[in-house]
Amino acid sequence: MSRSILALLFTVLPAMAAGQPLGYQDGAVKLAGYLARPAAKGAAPGVLVIHQWMGLSDHERGVADRLAELGYVALAADIYGEGVRPANTQEAAAQATRYKGDRALYRQRIQAGLDALKAQPGVDPARLAVIGFCFGGTGAIEAARAGMPVKGVVSFHGGLDFTPDPKAAPIAAKMLVCHGAVDPNVPPSQVAAFEEDMRRLKADYTFIAYAGAVHAFTQKEAGHDPSKGAAYQEAAARRSWQHMKDFFMELFARP
Repeated sequence: MSRSILALLFTVLPAMAAGQPLGYQDGAVKLAGYLARPAAKGAAPGVLVIHQWMGLSDHERGVADRLAELGYVALAADIYGEGVRPANTQEAAAQATRYKGDRALYRQRIQAGLDALKAQPGVDPARLAVIGFCFGGTGAIEAARAGMPVKGVVSFHGGLDFTPDPKAAPIAAKMLVCHGAVDPNVPPSQVAAFEEDMRRLKADYTFIAYAGAVHAFTQKEAGHDPSKGAAYQEAAARRSWQHMKDFFMELFARP
């Protein structure tokens, strides 16, 4: 193969990301995340990825790798703590309920992840975002509600429940909410209440509902039977990823 063809291939093909485990802490609590960096050098936006209710898994590590391939430094966060990985849905429900029932603790763990991400060489601290899946989607929205120093958040099939706070400040972070149109875990009344609260808080948000999609539509681990209420849907997964990419292109554009 000629040198000119090799040069063309290296120009066209994206550089592969390389991820590795990253330990960090929330006070005395040890957390075990996963960090993926882009091949390109220089300051890059940072994206915190919050896991679904089963804890940090290959799904979130794969998402971090894909984000790194797009040019972002991505940290797949660990909300539950080092070694805390639910073995079944009952254990997962108990862990998720703990944090959804104590939003202050949940926000604290998210902030610990953001602090760890900002501390990484090559991360532009002025260009940060949080994304999350299911339980993690709720966390991404919490980051925006809490006024964390992020430019934007993305929720993939996240819970939209919240405790009304009449003293809450307007939401500064831009928001993208990717929702399964027939998600049985998020009834229309919850969607309506969420959108009303977003208007009250003057949020710059985009809400997209994917037809026929139920809960966990981005996760192949959820299976392919929507009658169970949680199932992978290829079209919704593909479209929501593209919507996130477009959102980030606008969000991180330099003035």
